[in-house]
Amino acid sequence: MHDTTQLARHRIAELQAQADAHRLATEAHRTGELRNRLGWALVEVGLRLAAAPRPVPAVA
Repeated sequence: MHDTTQLARHRIAELQAQADAHRLATEAHRTGELRNRLGWALVEVGLRLAAAPRPVPAVA
């Protein structure tokens, strides 16, 4: 095998490894973003529940 061909194969393998690492990092970031949005949505719901007027019990 020629040296140029061997170097090209190593470079391709290196680029594929970098692409895989980037893909995994991007997926991890998306998961964190979703978790963050869900957390803030729950905080907002909690604040709405805390500010809602409480029903007055009927006295019989």
